[in-house]
Amino acid sequence: MKPFLSLVLGLCAYWSFCFGSLAVAESSPNVILILADDLGYGALGCYGQDQIKTPHIDRIAEEGIRFTQFYAGSHVCQPSRSVLMTGLHSGHTPVRANDTRQFLLDSDVTLAERFKAAGYATGGFGKWGLGYEGTSGHPNRQGFDQFFGQYLQVHAHFYYPYWLWQNDKKVMLDGNSTGMNQYVNDELHDSAMEFIRSNHDKPFFAYIPYIIPHVEIVVPEESEIPYRGQFPKVAILDPRENYLGSEDGLTTLAGMISRMDSQVGEILQLLKEMEIDDNTLVIFTSDNGGQSGGKDGGWTTMTDYFQNNANLRGYKGTFYEGGIRVPFVARWPDRIAPGKVSDEPLAFWDVTPTLCEAIGADTPEVTDGISFLPTLSGEGDQQSHEGLYWEYLSNRGLGRAVRMGKWKGIQAAGKETLELFDLNADPAEEYDIAAQNPEVLKQIQSFMDASHADPRPYPGPVVPTSVKDFVNGPWIK
Repeated sequence: MKPFLSLVLGLCAYWSFCFGSLAVAESSPNVILILADDLGYGALGCYGQDQIKTPHIDRIAEEGIRFTQFYAGSHVCQPSRSVLMTGLHSGHTPVRANDTRQFLLDSDVTLAERFKAAGYATGGFGKWGLGYEGTSGHPNRQGFDQFFGQYLQVHAHFYYPYWLWQNDKKVMLDGNSTGMNQYVNDELHDSAMEFIRSNHDKPFFAYIPYIIPHVEIVVPEESEIPYRGQFPKVAILDPRENYLGSEDGLTTLAGMISRMDSQVGEILQLLKEMEIDDNTLVIFTSDNGGQSGGKDGGWTTMTDYFQNNANLRGYKGTFYEGGIRVPFVARWPDRIAPGKVSDEPLAFWDVTPTLCEAIGADTPEVTDGISFLPTLSGEGDQQSHEGLYWEYLSNRGLGRAVRMGKWKGIQAAGKETLELFDLNADPAEEYDIAAQNPEVLKQIQSFMDASHADPRPYPGPVVPTSVKDFVNGPWIK
């Protein structure tokens, strides 16, 4: 009887696998998560931008939902991406600073791993920042079947590099050995498009962290042409010697954002062609606010001119609203009614529980997030946060911030006192009213203390961030 029983059990398991996989393929939504780099809250038409054209991203908002109070995981890229991938805010997430010594461990469970466990094909295309070759944070060890892009965030600063990583293989961009011939964001986009084509007949998760519009302000000429002559001539020079900058930076930045928007449009069109449009959830957001500084203040000029952080105070690297509030739009014709707008305060750590619920995967046992699927679908009651928390440890000390209802508390690094703002009355955070609200300050201070856990030891050595072997062609000025 035992051999016969084994055969029966084996056949049952096989049938369960086959029919279970078929059921997943027919009913589970595809998910495309697009992450811009340093794109401020006001950089899109659907958030009030009237000088840079973004019709395709605006279409996601028009045909889906636009969030007005959505927050990044941090005010800089590396911890923000860690929060997005783990569902843990920056008081708990594994990677808490822009620091190459910090990367994900095998014990960390990423969003990609949750998709993979649910039977999804998983692909990532762009800037990773959570582990590099030979480490446990490598994307192929963190749930991605395929990854094409840059593993170290410093490499994602440049648009005409010599090479990219495809899984464990270094792929040479031969066209860039003789000139500016292979624009790296185009290469990333093309790879993402091929992944969608190859996996359109089964459920897939495509994570597309584009590198636009961060740091090196450069774009192929055809993307600049529609904007030429519209803006003042302002040089945006890269502060690192010998690397590209733009002598007409405002025009170039506008062209970069429009080029990315066109690529988002190509993704939406491909979903139509593959006949998977209705059952695909497309999300577009940014890793933090628009940047400032740069050589001669060029990046500040650029962000301010276009009001890329809208009327919000601060920039990338600060916990003011301009540093952490980001655009967040989503489209899913099967579930999201068109033209929705939500003012619910939410953040990157909510993405993991939301997407897990959307695909029917197990909700993480340990998460700082809540599912906002009820807000997307209009079905069920939406849970709200007691508060949202951010922290960042630098050589100046620990900086922290909390959003609790209308209240926003900020403790700058190295400071003992907190600033307090009423975001309903003062969304631009102009008036510090801490002295008038001592009880609110106590509540926020208590929430800050309860939200912090000591970070674990850094697993790796400092990685040299020299880029001389990454991009150093004769065309560099």
